[in-house]
Amino acid sequence: MTSAIRFLWNATRGHRLRPWRSEYLRWRLETFTGKHAEDIRARDFWLFLNSERRQILRFLRWLTEMRVCAKSNRDRE
Repeated sequence: MTSAIRFLWNATRGHRLRPWRSEYLRWRLETFTGKHAEDIRARDFWLFLNSERRQILRFLRWLTEMRVCAKSNRDRE
């Protein structure tokens, strides 16, 4: 859960109260859905989160695994 919060905190820098305005998240939604970033609105953002929540949770679990691996590799050096 902390990994998810950390990701959202970093991904929404400058737009924390309005995450759909984050350039990074707009770009990610554009690459995932094919909808142009300029056309993404709050409704589109929330509908996407709701419809793709399983994929998002899977991504966040993967992100946690990658951070654990990176940390263990740094500790070995």
